Amino acid sequence: MWRRTFATAGDGASSRALKGKRWDALVIGGGHNGLAAAAYLARGGLSVAVLERRHVVGGAAVTEELVPGFKFSRCSYVQSLLRPAVIKELELGRHGLKLLPMNPPSFTPCLDGRYLMLWQDEELTHAEISKFSKRDADAYPRFETPAQYENQLENFCKSVDPLFDSPPPETSQEISSFSDRIRDKSRSSVFWACCLRRGLDLGQNDMVNFMELLLSPPSKVLNKGFEAQTDILKATLATNAVIGSTGSVHTPGSGYVLLHHVMGQTDGALGIWSYVEGGMGSVSSAIGNAAREAGAQIITNAEVSRLTLDEYGRAKGVLLADGSEVHSSVVLSNATPYRTFMELVPEDVLPDEFLQSVKNADYTSGTTKINVAVDRLPSFQSCKLSYPHAGPQHRGSIFISSESMEEIGSACQDAVNGVPSRRPSVEMTIPSVLDKTIAPPGKHVVNLFTQYTPYKPSDGSWMDPVYRKSYADRCFSLIDEYCPGFSPSVVGYDVLTPPDLEREIGLTGGNIFHGAMGLDSLFLMRPVKGWSNYRTPVQGLYLCGSGAHPGGGVTGAPGRNAARIVLQNVKRSSSLCYFLVGVVKSFCDIQ
Repeated sequence: MWRRTFATAGDGASSRALKGKRWDALVIGGGHNGLAAAAYLARGGLSVAVLERRHVVGGAAVTEELVPGFKFSRCSYVQSLLRPAVIKELELGRHGLKLLPMNPPSFTPCLDGRYLMLWQDEELTHAEISKFSKRDADAYPRFETPAQYENQLENFCKSVDPLFDSPPPETSQEISSFSDRIRDKSRSSVFWACCLRRGLDLGQNDMVNFMELLLSPPSKVLNKGFEAQTDILKATLATNAVIGSTGSVHTPGSGYVLLHHVMGQTDGALGIWSYVEGGMGSVSSAIGNAAREAGAQIITNAEVSRLTLDEYGRAKGVLLADGSEVHSSVVLSNATPYRTFMELVPEDVLPDEFLQSVKNADYTSGTTKINVAVDRLPSFQSCKLSYPHAGPQHRGSIFISSESMEEIGSACQDAVNGVPSRRPSVEMTIPSVLDKTIAPPGKHVVNLFTQYTPYKPSDGSWMDPVYRKSYADRCFSLIDEYCPGFSPSVVGYDVLTPPDLEREIGLTGGNIFHGAMGLDSLFLMRPVKGWSNYRTPVQGLYLCGSGAHPGGGVTGAPGRNAARIVLQNVKRSSSLCYFLVGVVKSFCDIQ
């Protein structure tokens, strides 16, 4: 495919610097978390090399020119979850990161000519919901109004938020010395005391509501809070609970994904999503620039085929696909847990129980991303504010075929039956409305995040170009119902099905989170029970991607947290070395 890339590219010549040098740390995979880990490690004084398989770094946070003149955020497409600590500590603004807030955040058109627009402004949102139900308009602020900090979801977010920036307080099997165990138990006590305090701050009623949100199906929580005639409101809110998953709005335990997606922020404003100027590759570019400034080297077209071990089973580096070896006793993997442990680690090294847990984790995906170039701004039949110029209906997330929770549930059921949704649930965004750098004048970039599409459909194959085109045409025809003339406006597009996401981006099963975000796969259980603190059963190997705590999304948190663990371990090892050298020196002086 004709293509240009606009995310941070590595220096091809620098690949020569890998040979004959021993690095303090290697990072497998140049996704945003891998780059974040490299930046923090380099700032901590370590020599670091990032090894990226593709011709461009960024992983799923990448900008590529797939149609001449149109620059797409090829996988991830909006930003809110990038941790404030990462933005501040790495000075990403100075390195080129510019956020463009989406306001209003969402627009849901109806086939009957009505629409629902949720604003950042409380009064405007109240007026919108009142078109469907005055009672629910009054109830909404208690549920999720960004302007009100005292509402329920934001209180929950305040309680969970600190967990993102902290490694889970767990002692892995790698820690064996008495002093290390005492140190970790002390940190654990402080951490759990903090969690207890935040739980007490919530109060009993809010704590019960919090548990209900986590354990119940989103449909139950939303039906309890709102009337039947505002199903469009419930469906709009429910989309955040199923995005990127194979679950439906009726799946118990999917409430955390809802919480995960509303706890982000833009410039300090909670729950606000934004586009990134230049596309999501600009996030990776900014982090990569910070890493380079600190001294890290970023090498592209450097595919890692195997982790290498010494005679004691400890990491000693990696073997590249071209046969060359790169040496380091510390290796961080930004690949998925499956790719890391089932494909990169040599056989007969990992405990059977650990391998079974990794192998049987949920990597399923129901997501297909379609990147579309159009020659004119889409016109929605139900809302023509400002048209032919961009109006508020074009600025945020546009939910197509999401007028009711049952509609979303039916789309999911099709995939359960083994076929792509007949009427997919589509989140449509048009970033070129706010970002003038990614499309020619008068033309636009359209992102379609569609669900649900099985990895292996029973009625065809994603390898069949005709089958792929039929699904894209189905999505375009569906949009035509709400936005007449959309299909004829398409001048080019790119389709990423679950197998494409796995093959091109390295996402096992096409899962955008590196593994499901169910309650059984979070915090102390991520990636598997007993190994949630970024360490692994292989001494010197760490996990730093979204398959580790706190999970998926463009957060930078796994990379930052993993780097902190590595630096702590390096500091301990250095202290021990200095101690032993001192002992030997003293002994020699005595002699």
